[in-house]
Amino acid sequence: MEKETSTKKDKQVNIRDLTICEATAQMLEKARRDGVETAFDRAINMKACPIGAESACCKHCFMGPCRLNARDPYSKVGVCGADIDTIQARNFARFVASGCAAHTDHGMGMLDLFRDVVNGKITDYRIKDPGKLESVAASIGIETDGKSQQEIATALYKELERTYTQVDGEIPFAKRVPPKTLEMWRKQGIVPRGAMREIMEMMHRTHMGVDQQYENIVKQCSRTALADGWGGSMVATEISDILFGTPTPVAVEVNMGVLKADQVNIIVHGHEPNMFESIVASVNEPTLLQAAKDAGAKGINLVGMCCSGAEMLVRHGIPHAGNFMSTEAVLVTGAVDAMAVDVQCIKQGLAKVAECYGTQFITTNTRCRIEGATHIQFDDHDPKACTDEIVLRGITRFKNRKVPVEIPQIVNTGVHGFSFEYINYMLGGSFRGSFTPLNDNIINGRIRGVAGVVGCTNPRMKQDWVHVELVKELIKHDVLVLQTGCSQIALAKAGLTTPEAAHLAGAGLREVCETVGMPPVLGLGSCVDNSRILIAASEMVRIGGLGDSIADLPAAGAAPEYMSEKAISIGHYFVASGVFTVFGVTFPTVEGTKFHDLLFDGLEKQGMGKWGFAVDPYEMARMMIAHIDKKRQALGIDKARERTLVDMAARRQMDAA
Repeated sequence: MEKETSTKKDKQVNIRDLTICEATAQMLEKARRDGVETAFDRAINMKACPIGAESACCKHCFMGPCRLNARDPYSKVGVCGADIDTIQARNFARFVASGCAAHTDHGMGMLDLFRDVVNGKITDYRIKDPGKLESVAASIGIETDGKSQQEIATALYKELERTYTQVDGEIPFAKRVPPKTLEMWRKQGIVPRGAMREIMEMMHRTHMGVDQQYENIVKQCSRTALADGWGGSMVATEISDILFGTPTPVAVEVNMGVLKADQVNIIVHGHEPNMFESIVASVNEPTLLQAAKDAGAKGINLVGMCCSGAEMLVRHGIPHAGNFMSTEAVLVTGAVDAMAVDVQCIKQGLAKVAECYGTQFITTNTRCRIEGATHIQFDDHDPKACTDEIVLRGITRFKNRKVPVEIPQIVNTGVHGFSFEYINYMLGGSFRGSFTPLNDNIINGRIRGVAGVVGCTNPRMKQDWVHVELVKELIKHDVLVLQTGCSQIALAKAGLTTPEAAHLAGAGLREVCETVGMPPVLGLGSCVDNSRILIAASEMVRIGGLGDSIADLPAAGAAPEYMSEKAISIGHYFVASGVFTVFGVTFPTVEGTKFHDLLFDGLEKQGMGKWGFAVDPYEMARMMIAHIDKKRQALGIDKARERTLVDMAARRQMDAA
């Protein structure tokens, strides 16, 4: 094993200060013994630039870079004359454009796959949920009565393609937006046209010498972000459901203990479900199973990580080894025979750690190649050519394992897969499916409100801790929590995603959970599946009793450990949709500037939501609960009404009557 070397003495901190994940901590200790560096080490030894963290620098031309003084932000300007507000707005806008591009490109890839499946050019995948196909088509005005599946699917593809390529008009899923919210968007001029148009214009506006008025830049920020949430991300989620099945709750094992020393362990890490779907078929191929046994293995153990892992967790019950900040640590076990990756959230450092432990590290997507990795191109038209080869390489590595295997014997169970459709069924049953019980129990005070706690893990924070403590505080105060992405794995490891966790909730939320049989924390899927939260929020408005727009709802959002530009785009499309959204870690603004005040106050005055920032989870919870209470007061439901809760037995009696 080739050890990492450093030209200076690395700082050492207590590993227990870096993570609350016991399995990750165990592997970080082993990595130190082995002399292997991880992102935790690099974060300790790489001081974050304080000027960049507050977005007080500009490098959008070559007269700079220009650094302004965040302590006295209006004391000077850049060489071109750009002031602190223009510089911050441009930087923020490019975060949004990049994040939107990531989700949009992913969504367009899913739409391309859908088109070729519909046209018969791809036969390895098929439409698994025709009911979802019809409901999505109907939601955007496509006639389905008397139409064949082929006709509906063709019409849906053509309509959703406008999400990306349209140069004027409104994106198709704007039809799902509550009328009052859509009216506000039109008034503000922020209804997305097509994602390509919005991203292109955003990048143009932030070029040197173009848009230099921070409010105007933020307007285009909002339109670009909305092209993500109500466009690229929503298309990706809906098409994935149509092709691969709409999730329903399933109890799944998580954490590194899901690895098996006597089996070929293959991890898939990334964001695209089509590659993972193909590898499910490959690991069940009889010839490959026999090859694994011939190599001395008892079988092939397929495991997920990060977002594609979260999707397969809910669609196939495939175990999940950990979230973003555990992706290097899991290789330290020595048990991972192959790790295949596609796009997004893939650390370049994985290649070096994989080399140290002899793991086959394989890239599969043209968008993501990594120095030191083996590249096996994945092609939707012949997917098993790639995934079979991944499995074969994993088998070969198992047969030739050269490093000791140490697997943390820690396995937790979480219940995940709460799609919008299942929540609708769960609350009302097969024949009375409705969000009405949710609205009713918010109105009567049993549930205080709803919070989305989503996003990444970040080595600048103690891994998982802020997620866990924030959610504990929210459910204790009767706030129902919805989750996506790496956050839900943090909560699953903490035991908060099972119905038994209801005992940690306040009396009102606990009673609802116990009656329905649900956890107080509902895992919805990957980070692109934040669009499910938007759909749920729109349905709460449609059902009635909680205002006329998303901004009226007693709801809030948080990304406690965000780390990517995608997160900024996600946060801003929630803000533009009307949701108070709190981020942790750091925030790319200078307090006291006009740009900061616009994001943290001014947008709300325009009828949208607003941004918030806090590092401490208890302060974060206080801010979110205060906002929920403010919305309850505005709705006139701040005092609990007579409480009624109808359980499933009572519903069946009503149906019979």
